[in-house]
Amino acid sequence: MEALIPVINKLQDVFNTVGADIIHLPQIAVVGTQSSGKSSVLESLVGRDLLPRGTGIVTRRPLILQLVYVDPEDRRKTSEENGVESEEWGKFLHTKHKIYTDFDEIRQEIEAETERISGTNKGISNEPIHLKIFSPHVVNLTLVDLPGITKVPVGDQPKDIEVQIRELILHYIGNPNCIILAVTAANTDMATSEALKVAREVDPDGRRTLAVVTKLDLMDAGTDAMDVLMGRVIPVKLGLIGVVNRSQLDINNKKSVTDAIRDEYAFLQKKYPSLASRNGTKYLARTLNRLLMHHIRDCLPELKTRINVLAAQYQSLLSSYGEPVEDKNATLLQLITKFAAEYCNTIEGTAKYIETAELCGGARICYIFHETFGRTLESVDPLGGLTTIDVLTAIRNATGPRPALFVPEVSFELLVKRQVKRLEEPSLRCVELVHEEMQRIIQHCSNYSTQELLRFPKLHDAIVEVVTSLLRKRLPVTNEMVHNLVAIELAYINTKHPDFADACGLMNNNIEEQRRNRMRDLPQAVPRDKTLKGPGGQSLPPSDQTLTEGDVAKGTSAQADHETGTGTWRGMLKKGEEGQSDEKPKQPGPLPASPQKGHAVNLLDVPVPVVRKLSAREQRDCEVIERLIKSYFLIVRKNIQDSVPKAVMHFLVNHVKDSLQSELVGQLYKSGLLADLLTESEDMAQRRKEAADMLQALQKASQVIAEIRETHLW
Repeated sequence: MEALIPVINKLQDVFNTVGADIIHLPQIAVVGTQSSGKSSVLESLVGRDLLPRGTGIVTRRPLILQLVYVDPEDRRKTSEENGVESEEWGKFLHTKHKIYTDFDEIRQEIEAETERISGTNKGISNEPIHLKIFSPHVVNLTLVDLPGITKVPVGDQPKDIEVQIRELILHYIGNPNCIILAVTAANTDMATSEALKVAREVDPDGRRTLAVVTKLDLMDAGTDAMDVLMGRVIPVKLGLIGVVNRSQLDINNKKSVTDAIRDEYAFLQKKYPSLASRNGTKYLARTLNRLLMHHIRDCLPELKTRINVLAAQYQSLLSSYGEPVEDKNATLLQLITKFAAEYCNTIEGTAKYIETAELCGGARICYIFHETFGRTLESVDPLGGLTTIDVLTAIRNATGPRPALFVPEVSFELLVKRQVKRLEEPSLRCVELVHEEMQRIIQHCSNYSTQELLRFPKLHDAIVEVVTSLLRKRLPVTNEMVHNLVAIELAYINTKHPDFADACGLMNNNIEEQRRNRMRDLPQAVPRDKTLKGPGGQSLPPSDQTLTEGDVAKGTSAQADHETGTGTWRGMLKKGEEGQSDEKPKQPGPLPASPQKGHAVNLLDVPVPVVRKLSAREQRDCEVIERLIKSYFLIVRKNIQDSVPKAVMHFLVNHVKDSLQSELVGQLYKSGLLADLLTESEDMAQRRKEAADMLQALQKASQVIAEIRETHLW
């Protein structure tokens, strides 16, 4: 068991070299109010004056003090190895291998190091000072001297000095492997002890708290600490030990610690003879040594497990950082190839790291094609932005100065091209969305798939620039192709398209059926065989008037044909013959020309179209054109919806996939760029060094613990 504390001291040394606080090693933390005698207790344990002393706040940084027992028989051998002639010496962590044999120098170094970090005017710091004392007069202990608990800021201390000191103390005593040495002056009421109060917060059961009562010689006359030392006032499971410290006058008079311990023993024998054997500095040192050894014995198995787990974690972390680059050519080619493969795999959906929070890569491109782009096209109204007046105006403009017998095809082509042109904007937007997603894949590959790129920020930036440039070059080519797809549809309006021919045939059937319906509705006075014949022998319905054979002979039939025949072969799609009743003259016989002439004069008087009710023929003509536009537009939309994704895949996605690696190699795999591209970031190099140091420390700590057999623990 005596070998346990040196093991912990070795572990402390191992982790001090890397400044790690991830392993909670067993130690003893001294807690107490300001000027309660904490430093005096530590000096008594060491047996030498080595700590700054005085009034007010003196300890302003945590002091981790390791006491190492040196066997007097082995002292000469140890002295020869270290080049030390004295039997006692000290070493600081921050001064590396420098050895101090003068304890006054040790105290001055503590003061200088404290002022270097904490300033010269009562400020505090949580950065510890590590001091190791080698002596044949000490027991193996690891002690932590903490700043005293205070309430009111002095000097340049911040207003929240009480909170800062409290948090600093809790940081150390909150360690479950820490024994709390709660120091309280005997000339104060134990019920007001701040040290016991703080200790109870982190150790409510008192399983790792040992109370020390100082200044037994300064109690008021007529009082003693018998009840306190017997544990009747505040019971503490690990016990209470009373000590007598040197006064400030004794320190000023250079009274030695040895003389102080002798006087302490005499005082205890005189004042508390029955308790003298269980109090005093020597008993405190032996008790602390025993408690610490038992505590280490209980903590060691868990400590071994913790070290092994951390070693595995840091080994994995170091592997992720990669080894230092030796063959730069091979490393660069490997990184380029890996990035290109991961980029293509992300598009294909075979990447190692698959995003679960959102669609990414090829899945998002598929979504853009069939959801975003498809729905956008479907939302485009075939007749959107096209009013009946626009259609009528186009028909009239296409007829020129002469009235047309049929609806001119020019008006249909003009209007359908105007509607098809509206498909170009969503198609180009589809290209833009795919281009943006291919840009996002670069970042996805950098974050998830090729962690090595984080080591080389310049290489990462160069790869991003090359891929971005490649995408930028392909974007206008793809846009041009998509623009041409729409232009191709506009270049030739194929009215012989099978789907469009079927739609026209269906409309002709509707026309014929409606003509027969009108014939059945004609008055009986008109013979069925007297129907007028249009050009090409097409049957035309008679005018809405009742015509006699004499009228036909006199040429009236021509007049009727002029008024109603031109629109009736399309008349066709609507039941809208009701509107013709408004055009019937009130008198039988030929249609008078005067109302038509008057209407023409009125139109000439108005230079712009006016809102008016369309005639039945105009209504029918507009409906024919609208239905034809809608039918042909749906055919073109279907073609565009199918051809645009194919064009984007061929000219953008597949081209980038096929040429990405060759592009990267051609622009980056150059001897002049190797050194610059494979320059590691300082942050990554520092993290790798820290991880390597920590892994080495953990492995060494594991070896130190492995030296102690399980059978030696009990």
